[in-house]
Amino acid sequence: MFARYLTPNLKRNLLNSIQRAAYSTEYSVATVFDRKVKQIQRDRAALNVTKSREVDYLKDEIAARVVDRLLDIKKRFHTVVDVGSGCGHVVKHLDEDIVSKVIQCELSENMLHRDAAIKYDGKSLVEVERKVVDEEALPFEEDSLEAVVSSLSLHWVNDLPGALIQIRRALKPDGVFIGAMFGGDTIYELRTSLQLAELEREGGISPHVSPMADSRDLGSLLSRAGFNLTTVDVDEIVVNYPSPAELMSDLQAMGESNAVINSRGYLHRDTLLASHAIYKELYGNPDGTIPATFQILYMIGWKPDPTQPKPKPRGSATTSLKDVLEDKANPSPDLQ
Repeated sequence: MFARYLTPNLKRNLLNSIQRAAYSTEYSVATVFDRKVKQIQRDRAALNVTKSREVDYLKDEIAARVVDRLLDIKKRFHTVVDVGSGCGHVVKHLDEDIVSKVIQCELSENMLHRDAAIKYDGKSLVEVERKVVDEEALPFEEDSLEAVVSSLSLHWVNDLPGALIQIRRALKPDGVFIGAMFGGDTIYELRTSLQLAELEREGGISPHVSPMADSRDLGSLLSRAGFNLTTVDVDEIVVNYPSPAELMSDLQAMGESNAVINSRGYLHRDTLLASHAIYKELYGNPDGTIPATFQILYMIGWKPDPTQPKPKPRGSATTSLKDVLEDKANPSPDLQ
């Protein structure tokens, strides 16, 4: 009723205020990573096929662990979508007893087709479809997929909540998502050494190792994205390298170099040498090698479906936790 008494300017200001209030309920997306740079890094890494295959050890291992979690479901899938597939680390561990078809989605066309001509023993009956796809813009229709996996790719996504929402929407009811990504403690030894060297030599620090997700946030992100029956677990893999230089070389060959927007893409030679010395001093092994810790965050989430198990209503328990604890503290004499 009162709107007819407002002047045009007041109406416009009121409308703008309402719109701002509506927008404020949505989360804002911080653009941390340069996706174009990441694509170029992966493209270049895949061009050196020999070196690229030499450094598959880490991604192959994590992909095998993702497939192990898929096997735990005890179900045969017609189609599995692999988001951020790289050259096909997941499909190496799949066979026709698990899945008929795998759709590989990868940002880098060179990486996607690097091993397209290879037929792995026992895996040749699995049909593989390859799509050049940005993980931030999945092309699948709602309620169309049985299962989605992602192995060591989502840590480069700017909008992780949005990517998880897209995956959940694309899944059929009771469809499953299984993912693995690097966690925040990954290569902390290198990060610390670079920061200390830069602080000592240049009086400040800049990001040379990309920020990554914290395991404590991942469960809530899955729930906010609309997944049910969520599970998050953390693992660490320590790889020993001859020197920090070999570690950095392998990261580059994996396509895992820093891609933070506006980050300084170089290190002064004396700063780099100082970081190597600090690395060996703080973390070096007795045999002269250096350890690099890779923290892996595994996640599982299911698209809601009425057939899924549900928690019992509050107050429906017939046994008090207090009584159970008291019984344990004061066992029956017959049981002693």
